Amino acid sequence: AAAAALGLLPLGKTQSPESLLDIAARKVAEKWPFQRVEERFERIPEPVQRRIVYWSFPRSEREICMYSSFNTGAEDPSTAPGGATA
Repeated sequence: AAAAALGLLPLGKTQSPESLLDIAARKVAEKWPFQRVEERFERIPEPVQRRIVYWSFPRSEREICMYSSFNTGAEDPSTAPGGATA
């Protein structure tokens, strides 16, 4: 209520704190690739796995474009490893 009165939140809207699971999963995803997490720990509960995977993907449009346009350096796709063959 105080935050709404200060104009920090729209009237009638409250903000829920982030869950401990989301905070921990986000921090793990920021530091380690999911494959490394799977290799390091024998048993990871499925809800924890899902949240780590969720936070592993880029959030901004710029990062999504950067990762989706990965270039191997080969100009001709047929010369790249696994490329098309005639």
